[in-house]
Amino acid sequence: MHPNIMPSRFVNNLKTVTSRLLRKEYAEHINRFYWKPVLWTRAYCLITAGGAPLEVLKSYIEKQERPEK
Repeated sequence: MHPNIMPSRFVNNLKTVTSRLLRKEYAEHINRFYWKPVLWTRAYCLITAGGAPLEVLKSYIEKQERPEK
């Protein structure tokens, strides 16, 4: 993502576009189960990896401790 783009605006645009595409492509299926006028919540999480290779990210995630139940 370009440094001049605000993360909140990027996520908002991503949610808008994906919502429109999903509703257009799968309208019949979605309408049977989903009755709300919005597809996504207002919440979001944006995590950066600084260009790390996927294998490094995968290894990092796999080594994380799981929360106790």
